[in-house]
Amino acid sequence: MYSLSQIEKQQVGLRLPKYLVEEMDEFTHQFSINRTDIILEAVKSYIAEQKARLFYDEFDTSCKELKSILGQKASNKLQTLDELIDELDPINA
Repeated sequence: MYSLSQIEKQQVGLRLPKYLVEEMDEFTHQFSINRTDIILEAVKSYIAEQKARLFYDEFDTSCKELKSILGQKASNKLQTLDELIDELDPINA
């Protein structure tokens, strides 16, 4: 959740290519919304997509590191999720 001060609106200026403004204006007429709403949703979507990409990139890196670490333990051929959990549990280590 965001605080009231965080959701307070702030005016920003930007320059867009004319063709994008024209496309936006088509949507404003078609869906009875304004430019601000279109830009707001576009920015929110972009930020959410980038956050998800960062998360999955970090997750992928972590999986590769784990696979490398487990690969170094050649004697431990893990076959099930339970075996992996037991291997990673510090109490069982």
